[in-house]
Amino acid sequence: MGGCDQKRGSGGARPRSPTATARPPTPNWTAGTATICPRGDRRACDHVEVLAGPPDKDPDLPDAVVRFARGRACRCVWQNELGGLTFEVGAGGGRCFVKWVPHVSDLDLGAEEDRLRWVAPFDRVPRVIASGSDDVGAWLATTPLDGDSAVSERWMERPVEAVKAIGVGLRHLHDNAPVARCTYTWSVASRLREARTRLELGTTTPEQWHPEHRRLDSGEVLAILAQPPPTVDPVVCHGDACAPNTLIDARGRWSGHVDMGRLGVADRWADLAVAGWSTEWNYGPGFESTLLDAYGIDPDHERTAYYRLLWDLA
Repeated sequence: MGGCDQKRGSGGARPRSPTATARPPTPNWTAGTATICPRGDRRACDHVEVLAGPPDKDPDLPDAVVRFARGRACRCVWQNELGGLTFEVGAGGGRCFVKWVPHVSDLDLGAEEDRLRWVAPFDRVPRVIASGSDDVGAWLATTPLDGDSAVSERWMERPVEAVKAIGVGLRHLHDNAPVARCTYTWSVASRLREARTRLELGTTTPEQWHPEHRRLDSGEVLAILAQPPPTVDPVVCHGDACAPNTLIDARGRWSGHVDMGRLGVADRWADLAVAGWSTEWNYGPGFESTLLDAYGIDPDHERTAYYRLLWDLA
């Protein structure tokens, strides 16, 4: 819920963007200049409410977590705006984490469990211990990984190292998870269906979007998103590559990924666009180039702008 060395990610030459095919002109976005926190990472902008992060006080323990803990100590370490909670349970060799979500949220822990089991041979992710549900919500218990979140106090004070680790970790996932064996998708088509549904239901409105997108109405946005840049080199994407979902070990190296519920095949820029945005939400401006250099890729402003708009809606 949320390895930093000087080498580039594995994979050889730096991928470069193909020449885009002709399409209607897109708005004059300035890629990488986020001034709000559209998905609520812990370091909020001054005028935006924090939507996710460590809680100010411990919430009530869901009954399912109490039953799983069996008397072990429980500490809430993360909460989000949809009611999802993550607890650290126990200590020592029996320590684990339990993610709990209410049924009224749109968070699918079953999907995350499936994806964690699939990607485990190819990436550093928590191992699933157990899962379940009751009349109130669902829960997923996993083993801990070495390291702390990239937005922990330690790494907020060392943003260059943190951002490099995020880039290295994303490159590891993209290079090692086999597209041909992945049955999960995070495609533009599926995300556009979600965006249209949200627009129809009124759960996303221009007032909630990044300021650069608010001048567009829903019809203009959908027209732009209907003309995506071509995907020429699909990878298995994380699906929520915001900074909190990268873990970093004591030596400043990427040590794992969490929150894999949207993992699926997509254009690598679907991850990179949001990861770069997230560096600004969490650490301030000026770190996107550090992220791309650590990953080993040149900027692609067209894809960055497109996938940030799609993220805003979906």
